[in-house]
Amino acid sequence: MRRLAPAIAPVVFIALLLATWEAACRLLSVPSFFLPKPSEIGAALASNAPLLFASAGQTLLTALIAFAVVFALANVAALSAAASPLVEDSLRPIAIALQVTPTFALAPLFIVWAGIDHPERAVIALAVVVAFFPIYSGTLAGLQAVDPELERLFDLYGASGWQRLTRLRIPSAVPHALQGLKVALGLALVGAVIGEQVGGGSQGLAWRILEASHRLEMARSFAALMALGVLGAALYVGFQALERVALAWWAGRPALRR
Repeated sequence: MRRLAPAIAPVVFIALLLATWEAACRLLSVPSFFLPKPSEIGAALASNAPLLFASAGQTLLTALIAFAVVFALANVAALSAAASPLVEDSLRPIAIALQVTPTFALAPLFIVWAGIDHPERAVIALAVVVAFFPIYSGTLAGLQAVDPELERLFDLYGASGWQRLTRLRIPSAVPHALQGLKVALGLALVGAVIGEQVGGGSQGLAWRILEASHRLEMARSFAALMALGVLGAALYVGFQALERVALAWWAGRPALRR
């Protein structure tokens, strides 16, 4: 029973929360256009399932494209910064600026630059900007956090710069990089949603939420929001499975091969 408790506890808590929500809406006669009951949200989710599934696929595709782009850009930047302190000093203010600048402030600029005929480019660009810093900072921290004892071991064997990079620095960076990637994947989804809301021209989940809200169909809006939450949770669980595989490889990696 103790083994099942971690899995049962969240289900029980969510069930109690939904039951309380349903009872409060009925007892207080809360209008559906203000706050729909969970039963109404469930009905809306069931009746709009095909449309929401297609919209979820569109949002997921946008987030994954942005994640692939930012994965390449941020890792190249981190490798360059780790190789040269001058490059690191040059990139630091840009990385910090991207981290602290609100995405909504950048959205109108990206929409203009992408052109009204290609709003999807603005959505992807926004997601890339949002997800850049976690990957860059995590990978850079890992590349710079090399065990000094291993550094001396590589010196002893006369390892080349390429061997140091591929067999020491990159494997040593794996745990830090994975944490950055986990955060960045969620932020890529957030950036895609923000881009869909501001830029329009997309049939993603954010568009469905706005469309239903403008019509005061709050049950449909909550159903789309629930689908978005499920999508985010699925991405998180999927990445955790990949993370376990990567960490298992990292734990058994060889230190140096001649």
